[in-house]
Amino acid sequence: MQALSIRLSILGLLMEEDMHPYEIRSRMKDRFLDFQGRFKIGSLYYAVDQLAKQSYIEAVETIQSDTRPDKTVYRITDKGRAYFHKLLLDRFKEEDIPFHPMYIALVFAGKGDREKIAAILRDRVREAEHHVNYCYQVYCEHKGTVPRSVLHLMAGRYEHAKTELAWLVRLLEDTEAGRLNEVAFSPLLDED
Repeated sequence: MQALSIRLSILGLLMEEDMHPYEIRSRMKDRFLDFQGRFKIGSLYYAVDQLAKQSYIEAVETIQSDTRPDKTVYRITDKGRAYFHKLLLDRFKEEDIPFHPMYIALVFAGKGDREKIAAILRDRVREAEHHVNYCYQVYCEHKGTVPRSVLHLMAGRYEHAKTELAWLVRLLEDTEAGRLNEVAFSPLLDED
């Protein structure tokens, strides 16, 4: 799916204006598109070449310089616009089951070294607190400067970060209390 994310990002940026790949790369990094789309920014040039070969984008000019490599400026084609809309709608339809690398470890956590697990979880809680603050800061800094759809993305990232933090705090509390191997039921969720 990363290949589709980078294609969607390239085409979406070219719908804003014609650009050369280095400009596309800079805007992707500025908007954290590589992070949101889970793709490697290094695959950008390959994706641009593939989109050009498939006539989704086309070169409009080449900027030449004596001191730098030539820069080819691209624009999106009508075929590319249709493909962009298909990719966009496909991403809205796509369902992704959340995966967390700790899930498999939790199955066996009661058999692990409680102190070492707690130390790792304390670090994870601190990192998650920073991430929550960062997500909120990014949201606040962009209010009134980006489209509402982008604010939804930022608000979603913030809300997910808060949920992750609450989960880690609850897990740390149970770890420190030695409860990870308990079988007796005591609710973890507010079940009102």
